[in-house]
Amino acid sequence: MTWYDANLVLIQGTVTGLLLALSVQVPLRMGVFSFAGAGAYGIGSYGGAILVLDYEMAALPTLLLTTVGGAVVVLVLGLMIFRLNGLYLAMATVAFDLIISVVAINGGELTGGSTGRFGVITDFTMAQMFTIAGAALILVAMSELGRTGRRVNTVREDPELAASMGIRVRRYRLAAFFVSGALGACAGCLNILVRSTVSPLDIGFPLIVLALTMIIVGGSLSWKGAVIGAIIFTWLPDVLAVIGEWQELIYGIIVAIAAVLLPRGIYGMYVDGKRAVLRWRRRRSGATADVLAAEEERESDDPPPRVGELTPSEMGAQG
Repeated sequence: MTWYDANLVLIQGTVTGLLLALSVQVPLRMGVFSFAGAGAYGIGSYGGAILVLDYEMAALPTLLLTTVGGAVVVLVLGLMIFRLNGLYLAMATVAFDLIISVVAINGGELTGGSTGRFGVITDFTMAQMFTIAGAALILVAMSELGRTGRRVNTVREDPELAASMGIRVRRYRLAAFFVSGALGACAGCLNILVRSTVSPLDIGFPLIVLALTMIIVGGSLSWKGAVIGAIIFTWLPDVLAVIGEWQELIYGIIVAIAAVLLPRGIYGMYVDGKRAVLRWRRRRSGATADVLAAEEERESDDPPPRVGELTPSEMGAQG
């Protein structure tokens, strides 16, 4: 058995965890404190199971319908709670996630009740999973670049300034809800297609905690942080299996350390370190240039310039 086959479940969990983390990271990057992506994850999971088991739909059409459906539901939610901000907005989206969990538990035969739905067997392949997740990741990464990235940063940092510059803040924030719903539903549907089972224990508030943990530790303002967090918190349970019940304590310590010492996450720490090195190199190269200029001036036969007057070498450089 190869390493890939032995760790296939963890690889699948990393992909779905990444999309789940992005469903929360994208709204946060636009200044929208929405966790509705976790609720969309439940919509994608149960929607995928219902379409495959009850309507015998193929994998890819199921994925498309559930992704669009989750995006539309979360967009409608965004229209309903658009005027809320900060903690009130966050709590409204948490309530939405809990409602999805209650519907799953009390949905009767449609959702399978407390047992959930199982036996979702399709022709879906890992190659298709990687392709879909890769395409979603590329689109999210592109939104951080160029003009779009600058506009998103402005909407997050100063909505009033963004509006005065002609940026339609409302449109960007509603787009955050739509994208969040699409990513969350896509993650949920991918999970049911590769795992073949879903229950109320797989959705709800624990997903919010997982997604937040991933982006807090990895970094909340870049897709790279979501990738780092998804890898760490998908593989960490397997690494810490030897300590049994102490895993939750280790998680808490890691999150606490990240929140206190790494407020921008691991990727943010990398960016800050890279900038510090670049600033040090610039200062060092600038100091060297000043020393060389002073030595050249001392060795030159030209008289020292008066205040406001250029040296002959400077005049030649300007010429």
